[in-house]
Amino acid sequence: MDLDGPQRDTAIRMMTRMLRLEDRQGSLVARIALDVGLRIIDGELAPGSDVNSVELAQRFETSRTPVREALMLLEKQNLVEVPARRRPRVTDLSATPIEEIYRVRALLSGLAARLVCERASEEQLRELGERLAVMRDAAAAGDTGGYFWANVHYNDLVTQVAGDSVLGDLLDSLGLRVLQLRHRSMAQSGRMRDSMADHERVFIAYCQRDADLAAAMSSAIVQDAYRVLIGKYRR
Repeated sequence: MDLDGPQRDTAIRMMTRMLRLEDRQGSLVARIALDVGLRIIDGELAPGSDVNSVELAQRFETSRTPVREALMLLEKQNLVEVPARRRPRVTDLSATPIEEIYRVRALLSGLAARLVCERASEEQLRELGERLAVMRDAAAAGDTGGYFWANVHYNDLVTQVAGDSVLGDLLDSLGLRVLQLRHRSMAQSGRMRDSMADHERVFIAYCQRDADLAAAMSSAIVQDAYRVLIGKYRR
């Protein structure tokens, strides 16, 4: 995965937090889990494909024990299946409760947007604007991968600015599978353009402190992403 500094930092930080690796940063198990997890999220490892533990052991110059431990961490996030006496594989998306996940995400995103309107300082709004500009540049360049991670970086700040630790924990509890789904949605034709336009409108609502509008539009962004996924995976 080829990410620039802030975007890579966001990806690593979020995965470290969700995998509960804060006390193991830099360890071999953490490095393997982050590597495989990011490749699944970015689509390099497709749903249903095998995860070659022997190849991973060779690449990281280790035994298979740390590889197994790393894959078990990813299994808890429903990114990987580790069946007995069979090769590990990336979890098939058909086993994912997409509708339920996106229903909850839409509600939480709306709440976060409302809290940003109520709580954001002018300095925080400026920082959101700066991160939005990175998204805009990626969209203009047609860089879907760069746009996706810039979007993750932006929304991570939205959650921080909302200032509600329970809200943050609930979003984290949806797991890394959400990032995989979001990446797949963003890769669909026209989705990046629509996403960028929607986020521009939400940011204006933030600046105008229009909590009702920001909440409604933020929920709608998630609902639109869900419809894109349904169109691709359940037709």
